[in-house]
Order: sequence, then C-alpha cells, then structure tokens
Amino acid sequence: MFSKILSKNEAHKMPRVLLWLLLLVLALAMTQCTSSGGEDAADSGDAADTADTADSADEAASEDTADAGDGTVTLAIQHFSVIEGTTWSGAHDRAGERLAEKYDNVEYVFREEVGPDLTVPYAEELIANGADIVIGNAEFMGLPLQEITEKYPDVYFGSIIASDLSTERNFIRLFPRQYQALYLEGLIAGALTETGNIGIVSAFPSVQVIRRTNGFVLGVQDAAEMLGKEVNIYVRYAGDWFLPPEERGIAETLISEYNVDVLTQQTDSGSPLDVAVEQDIWFVGKDMDIVGFYGWADTDTVAVSFDTRWEVLYDHMINDFLAGEQNPETVLYLGMESSITLADGTEVPTVDLMNDGKVGIEAISPAALPLIPQEILDLVEQRREQMIAGEWDPFTEHAFISNGTGLELEGLPVPAAGEEVKPAGEEPTAEWLLSKFNFDLQGVTILE
Repeated sequence: MFSKILSKNEAHKMPRVLLWLLLLVLALAMTQCTSSGGEDAADSGDAADTADTADSADEAASEDTADAGDGTVTLAIQHFSVIEGTTWSGAHDRAGERLAEKYDNVEYVFREEVGPDLTVPYAEELIANGADIVIGNAEFMGLPLQEITEKYPDVYFGSIIASDLSTERNFIRLFPRQYQALYLEGLIAGALTETGNIGIVSAFPSVQVIRRTNGFVLGVQDAAEMLGKEVNIYVRYAGDWFLPPEERGIAETLISEYNVDVLTQQTDSGSPLDVAVEQDIWFVGKDMDIVGFYGWADTDTVAVSFDTRWEVLYDHMINDFLAGEQNPETVLYLGMESSITLADGTEVPTVDLMNDGKVGIEAISPAALPLIPQEILDLVEQRREQMIAGEWDPFTEHAFISNGTGLELEGLPVPAAGEEVKPAGEEPTAEWLLSKFNFDLQGVTILE
C-alpha cells in the first residue's frame, strides 16, 4: 500500500500550474495557425473556447488542492483507544475514511490503543512506511510527537489540544469548537427537563472538559430563562474517560438522589446511556450520532446528539501539505463556520447536531419534539444558522461568572465564586479558551 503511494508521488513532480501554462501556450499557438491558414471565425472561436476551458479548469483545480493530483499524502492517525464502539476514536477513524473517499490521492492508515510510551516508535514505523502526516488523537499521546519533529522535517505532526498550546513549524495543535454544538444541546435539554435537574457524568476536571461542559450549561440556562424555569446542573467525576462501572453508578445516583430527568456525559462508555434507557429519562449524546452510527439506543431515549467532523481539521493539514507549505498554521481551532464537502457532495460543518442520520433542527427526536416549546425550537435554528455563518458565538455573547470550582493551574487559580471573569459581548481569544478556561460557571454543582 505504501509503496504504491510513494511511486505515485514520483509521477507528480511536475507542478500543475506549469502544465496548464503549457496547454494555454499550445492553445494560443493553434489559434495563430488557424488564423494564418484562412480558417473561418468558428474555428477561431473554438480555439478561444479551448483557452477559456484551460483557465476554468485551472481555477477549479486551485479550489481543491488535494483533488488536483499534485502528489499524494498518507494520513496516519494514532488512536489512544480501540475504534469499534467508541465515539471519540470512532469519529477520528470516520474522518480518515471520509478523506480517503473524497480524495484519490489521500491514503488513511492507523494504529489503535496507542499509549504515550508507544507514540514515538509507532510514529517512526508509520513514517518508514510512507506516512506524511502523523496524528495523536489525544494530547497525552500526541505531545510526545514533538520529540521527533526536527528528525522528520518533511512530515507534519498533529496533536489534540487539551491545555498545552506548544507548537513547532511542523507540529500542529487542533481541536473543534464543540462547545457551539453543546450550547444547542443545552437549549434542548433545558426545554425538556420537567424536574429542573440535569445531570452530567464526567471524566475529570480539565480545561477541555470544563470548556465543553460550560457550553452546554449556557444553553440550559438560556432555555430556562426563556421558559421561566429554575434549573440545577449536577456534575460528578468518574476519574477517567472510560470506566463503565463507575459511570453507571454515577448515572444511577444522579437519577435516584438528585431527581435528574435529563442525562448527558463527558465520558466514553455507553453506561450512562444504558441507565437512561433503563430509567426512561432523556439522554443527550456527544461526539457522534450514537443512534444513527452505532445504534446504541433509539430516539425514544436520545433526544439529540452532536457530531464532530474531525475531517474538517485534517483537511486543512492535508491541503497545506500538498501545497508544500513549510510553515503551516500550527493551531487549528475551527467551529461551525468551517466545513468540508464529502465525496457524496454533502457539506458538513466541523460540529453540528445529529441524531439518527438527521442534522440540525431535524435531529431532535420525534418523541421529544412536541415537548419543546416553539420559541426554543426557533432559537435553536437561529443560533445554529448564525454560528454556521460565523455571526454569533455563545462564548462571546455571554458573561463568564465563576462558580468557585474548577481546576487550579500553575499560576492560574480558580476565580472566586461570583467573580465575573469575562463580560458579555467580549470575545475570548482561542488561546484563553484552550488553555485558561479553568472554572465552572455559576449554576453548576460539582458533587463529591
């Protein structure tokens, strides 16, 4: 597989622009010849059409670098977990497959269950076999790739951002603005709750987890304010991303002791969903369409999910690589305003609501839809459209008021309860959101 790709690379050494210039010169020369030979105007017009076609083809080709045939690229993703039955690694794997389907000159390869001690040796093995872009799909096993960036200057390396924004010329940090879709989910959850109690089974306090949770919280609170509801948002940490028994226990406790009637998670196992099915309460999914893609439950339980299209971020890296960028953009923090057109012609933004194969407002469960007031449905649709257009963002529009809990970072304590850290209308920087948003918002209760 790799040898085939490397041989194709050799076949594409001549730049596309040069080829098109040669074609254009040839077309013009043919025009001159037919004119001097006394041919009629129709022939001259045909030659002009040929030149116009060449220009149009050049413009079309420049719009889609990876499809232009300038070379090949092998995208290698190192997954920290297994792919099958996981929403996180599953979404990354689907991204690789979609890019390989979209572009004839893109190959996708992967390794599963890669720990931080294996990241570098596996990466070097992949590079030896032709990998051009190597990704670690979690920060703890992506950061070690920095050790070999200088050793392989022609390779792009990538790592998911958690809080560390360290980069180098060929070391790229990436993350989607999932909080945007989580905000929309929060609007729906806030409308659906009858008890006013919403529970989150979470992994552990980190900037990534806190940022995602806070996006959801703002949506819940906006819906509650619009509907005149009192809401409580309870979070309990399991201690890691994949601990099925602990996640189950937390979900059961949230329901039995805190009267939660809408449940979501910032963990990776299916245990919280299982409990939601058993207890007949609403569940809000994350990272992938868990109904349509995995069939883990149906829309009688799953009110809505959000879907992450990592392919939008990887597409940026692929096109930079094929364009020969020596200094590519090293921090990719893309939201709903960024999109990719898939092989079947479907355009998908970086994140979006998705449930049972449907997107946007149509992703809301048919069973849940009649329970949601029209003003909330209208707001979900409006905010989604605004974020896709790049005209609105929940983290810009809302104030950030600390609840006094969170994660103390080096040199950055958790703000005191009630402190306004950011006023409404002020846009936080990507750097601040990615590395310094270390506190829970007012209205969140962290359970011991």
